[in-house]
Amino acid sequence: MSDRNFWQDKLREQRFISHAIVDGRPYLAISRKVCPAVNPATNNVLAGVTALQADDIDIAVKSSRASFASGVWSALAPQERKTVLLRLSALILEHREELALLESASMGKPVNDALNVDIPGAAHVLAWYAESVDKIYAEVAPTRNGSLATLTREAVGVVAAIVPWNFPLDLACWKLGPALAAGNSVILKPSENSPFSALRLGELALEAGLPPGVLNVVTGPGTETGAALGLHNDIDVITFTGSTAVGKAFMTYSAQSNLKQVWLECGGKSANIVFADCQDLDLAAEKAAFGICFNQGEVCSANSRLLVERAIYADFITRVEAKMKAWAPSHPFDPAAKMGAMVSAAHAQKVIRAIRSAEQAGARVLTGGREVEIEGITNYVQPTLLDGVHEEMSLWKDEIFGPVLAVIPFDDEQQAIELANNHIYALAASIWTDDLHRAHRVAGRLNAGTVSVNTVDALDVTVPFGGNKQSGFGRDLSLHAFDKFTTLKTTWFQFR
Repeated sequence: MSDRNFWQDKLREQRFISHAIVDGRPYLAISRKVCPAVNPATNNVLAGVTALQADDIDIAVKSSRASFASGVWSALAPQERKTVLLRLSALILEHREELALLESASMGKPVNDALNVDIPGAAHVLAWYAESVDKIYAEVAPTRNGSLATLTREAVGVVAAIVPWNFPLDLACWKLGPALAAGNSVILKPSENSPFSALRLGELALEAGLPPGVLNVVTGPGTETGAALGLHNDIDVITFTGSTAVGKAFMTYSAQSNLKQVWLECGGKSANIVFADCQDLDLAAEKAAFGICFNQGEVCSANSRLLVERAIYADFITRVEAKMKAWAPSHPFDPAAKMGAMVSAAHAQKVIRAIRSAEQAGARVLTGGREVEIEGITNYVQPTLLDGVHEEMSLWKDEIFGPVLAVIPFDDEQQAIELANNHIYALAASIWTDDLHRAHRVAGRLNAGTVSVNTVDALDVTVPFGGNKQSGFGRDLSLHAFDKFTTLKTTWFQFR
C-alpha cells in the first residue's frame, strides 16, 4: 500500500490526455471547444478535454465503419483477436498505477480501491472475453432430408459504448470485451467528468496491436457528443450505462435516426431485506454498510433501501449505524481511505439536498447527514442512515447516488416483497435469511436482475448483470453479453 506522498508525486508528473483518439491519431474538435475535467479532492482543473460535436462524431463514425468494412479486425480469425485482447489486458495491469491515479484524480474514489479492485477487474474482464471468443460455436437446426440450416453469429458492425463516471475503466471493458472480441469496431465515449483512463486505454489498445479505427475514443458532454452518437445513422448499436432519463433519450434518438439497437443499464434503488431468522446479524450489518458506502455510494446497484423485519429492527439498525461510522470519508490518496470525495461539488450538494429534503418530509437522521471538509474542500459526504421513512418519500423513490441509506421495518414476508417490488427500478436486491425455503421463495418473487442471498451486490464476469423495469434491459458480462454485439444469421442450404 503506497503512501500519500507517492501518489501526490505521481499526480504532479502525470500526463492528462486532452484530445480524442480517432483513426489511431490524436483528434481535436473542429470547434476547439473543451470541457474542464476537475479533481474533486482539490477542485483544480486537471485538463480541458476536447469536446466533440456532430461533425466530429461523423468523422469518428466514418473511421469506425471503414475499419469494420475493411476486415482488418472483423475478418481476423478469433484466435488472432484473442491474442491482441490478451495483450491489451496485460498492458492494463502493467500500467495499473497510472490508470488507478487517473480514475481517482478525476472522480474522487480512494486510489487504493482503483488500484486493487477496478483496474485488475477491467483487465480480468478483457482477458475473459479474449479467452471466450474462440469457444462460441455456430448451430445447426433440425431440417428435413436434403436441407441444411446453419445459425451463425456475426458482428453487428459499429458499436457506440457510452459509460459513466463512477467506474470509468471497468465499465468500458465490460462493453469493449465482448464487442471487440466479436469483431466489431467500437466508439467509446467516457463521461466528461472522468475521461482520462478511457483515453489512456485507447492508446494502450493501439500499442497492443488493435488496428486504427477499431477503437475510437471520443470525448465531450452527453448533451452534445452523446446525442450526436445516438442520432447518427451509421451506428448499429448503442450500449449505454447511466441515468434512466438519458437512457430514455437514447431510445428516442434511435427512433429519430436509423432504428439502431439500444441496450441500457440505467438507474437502481436496490432493496436489502433482512429477516429475523438471519443468524449472523453482524455480518448482515457490515454488508449493509458496505453496500451503500463502497465507492461513496456512487454505484447503480447500491443497496440504498434497507428493509428490516420488525422483531430485530432496533437491534439491527444500531449495528448498521456503528458499521457505517467506520466509513468516514478521507482524502482519496490516504492509504487507509474507505470512502473518498464525491465526483463533483455539484453532486455532493445534490446528495446533501436529498438528505435535507428527507428530514423536512419527516425522516430522521440516525448517523451522518452532513458534508465533510477535508483540506478546505467540502466535496465529501458522511455515510448517512435515515429511518422514519415511508414509500412516498423521494428518499425512497429516487436514486440519490451517494452514501445515503433509507430503512423501513416490515412485519412479514409478503410485505417485504411488496415493499421491494413497488418501485420503478429493478436492478438488484439482497436477502438475508437462514431459511433455505424462504431464500428460494423470496428470490423467485423479487423483480430484480440480480438477487444476492446472504451477501450484497454479488458480481462476477461469468454471470450477467442488468435490470428490469426502468433499470433498463439487456445484460453486461457473461457469454450473454455477446447477444448485444452479434446478430444471428440463418443460412439455408437446399441440396439437389
